[in-house]
Amino acid sequence: MSLSSVHSTDTGSRRRRPAEPTEGANCNPCEESWEEIQNKKTITAENEVEANKLANNYRFGFRKWKSHVTARPFEDRSEVVKELYTELNVIKQHPDPDHLITFGNIVYVFLFGWWISFAYVLVGMLMFITVIGIPYGKFCWKLCCYFLWPFGSLIYEVGNASSRCCERAPNCECSTDPLEDASPLLLPSSSDQELLAPPPRTPYWCRVSTYVWLLLGYPLLAVIHSLACFISWIMVFTIPVAKVNAQTLGVILLKPPEDVFVFSSAQRKRKGSGIKALLYCYRASNWYYYKYTVDGINVFAVNLLLLVIVALVIGYTDTKNDYVTSEVKFAIAIGSIIPLSYYIGMGIASISAQSNFAVGAIVNATFGSITELTFYITALLRGHRAANPCLQEVVKATLTGTLLGCILFLPGICMIIGGLRHSEQRFSSRCTGVSSALLFISVGGVFAPTLFSKAYGNLVCDACTNTSSGNSSGPFICHNCHYDLINGTLYHDHIQPLVYTVSVLLPVAYIIGLIFTLKTHSHIYDISVGDGQGGGHHGTVVHWSRWRSLVILIIATVLMSLCADLATEHIQPILNQPNISQYFIGVTVLAMVSEIPEMVNGIQFALQNNISLSLEVGSCIAVQVCMIQIPLLVLFNAVFDVGFVLLFSDLHLWASIFSVILVNYIFMDGKSDYFQGTALVVVYFILIALYYFAPAGC
Repeated sequence: MSLSSVHSTDTGSRRRRPAEPTEGANCNPCEESWEEIQNKKTITAENEVEANKLANNYRFGFRKWKSHVTARPFEDRSEVVKELYTELNVIKQHPDPDHLITFGNIVYVFLFGWWISFAYVLVGMLMFITVIGIPYGKFCWKLCCYFLWPFGSLIYEVGNASSRCCERAPNCECSTDPLEDASPLLLPSSSDQELLAPPPRTPYWCRVSTYVWLLLGYPLLAVIHSLACFISWIMVFTIPVAKVNAQTLGVILLKPPEDVFVFSSAQRKRKGSGIKALLYCYRASNWYYYKYTVDGINVFAVNLLLLVIVALVIGYTDTKNDYVTSEVKFAIAIGSIIPLSYYIGMGIASISAQSNFAVGAIVNATFGSITELTFYITALLRGHRAANPCLQEVVKATLTGTLLGCILFLPGICMIIGGLRHSEQRFSSRCTGVSSALLFISVGGVFAPTLFSKAYGNLVCDACTNTSSGNSSGPFICHNCHYDLINGTLYHDHIQPLVYTVSVLLPVAYIIGLIFTLKTHSHIYDISVGDGQGGGHHGTVVHWSRWRSLVILIIATVLMSLCADLATEHIQPILNQPNISQYFIGVTVLAMVSEIPEMVNGIQFALQNNISLSLEVGSCIAVQVCMIQIPLLVLFNAVFDVGFVLLFSDLHLWASIFSVILVNYIFMDGKSDYFQGTALVVVYFILIALYYFAPAGC
């Protein structure tokens, strides 16, 4: 829920006259200072689908890592990105042999090259032993040398005429230099058309040697290439190695051996006939593969799905912790939240981009907080069934940690990174005042019952003991800490009605904020389709359709609930550690893991000199926690009675109030730099230190 300006800083426009206001807008340029008007720039979308996504999603938050739900035209991408998607059978250049000796290529030899080549040696020997498979044995020997150092060499397929010619005379002139052409398929020259037709040969699938190869040689190499492909794909930056192994396994090893040749970069031959390039690679790694996507999904999100599978397998099969400890299961389950939150965000953004605002608002309100609410509800249910109040305190600590992280750490780190790159960044302090006001209302409403209980009740503990006998410097453990509410009368007659009242007023304030930005002051959002872009959906390729997004959204939500159940099941051994407070676990790990996509988005906006959107990332999450998530938890408790009491400890109370006051003070001047960001981050770590040294209570 972003309720402030989406205009970004444009330092290059200071000498230009301000643009005329958009037709139909309700704003009066005279109401703002000249400096504020100069530093505004309308966000321009590439097409109407992206504009619809911006209009819908920026009002509710940034729940995904990438900025596009539609496929960008390939011709509009940079040359660096184009290279990532280039097929390995396309040869664009003949690199200098000296340029092939790179750090990544050398590392390839030690990580992959030597054992893949050794596997080909063994399989080649096996084929020679069978006698029938001798052609495949020779084939393996050729590929053995290739995979030890494949860079700059070409594996290509020749037609029947050229193949038979080369078999009779390996140094014949019908070979070609494929590196002289940029096409994957090189056409035959006129002189080669005079070649005599080759004698007939046995079809590939009618040979005994083919089946000997498929039964003995190919399965062994399939295991080797699959393993190399998996490892190199998981490493992301070595995806070219994964492509080489996949191409070899799926194409080259299934070709007749007499039709496949290896062309070394040192060889130069006359242009000839009927040559088809199969595999060409000149680098083993590329640092830009972090931008690589599969059907619109970032490669890291694809790879991290492995964590979800591992978490579910070990969590629901090894129930007695015979092979994996609870601590490891908890870490894997928490880590699996990262990719699932990405898919949930991608589904929300895709549906919103292809729908009107009403549908987008419903989807955002329903699934926007599903990641956090799934964990909270699961923890409350498990704590209620086990009569363990510690999990309720963990939920409250996680809520507070999300507030502190989004109010202090997230904008702070964005200010630091943006300030180091752009020196000073500007944003409209008038527009950020909308989010600031909502932030004050949110925090004030959430902690109102706590302030009320402090006036009429006391937080007491049964006992606080020193775990180190005879050593006064040892850690203290407090047992059964609770609010003394005069035998429950104060809570049931006064505090509980106050909690319900606040839980109704906060969503009302949320709705009023939406009306303010969407209707009466809609000029705050000025999103238009860029020049030269096609209107409507025509020519726009959407990665995920509405139905596909909905299915993925539901599946990711179910998987999220399973992983959250595992996390809450195996968190207790960590909470039992005498040196770790449940407060610290909640405000750090549990609070920030699910917000990693938002952190990545905020940093990207800051690097693009769009600090206003970076600040919106943190503000919209904090407001969403107070105005949506907490009222929903109160509603859930009213229906199922899991013992959730909206009363926070003093540490939660004063840390949150201090953070809101500090961040609003820093936002007053409408400027940001790395020093202000450093101040926010330092204060955040000071508060985290308070939680770390707090006495353990579970």
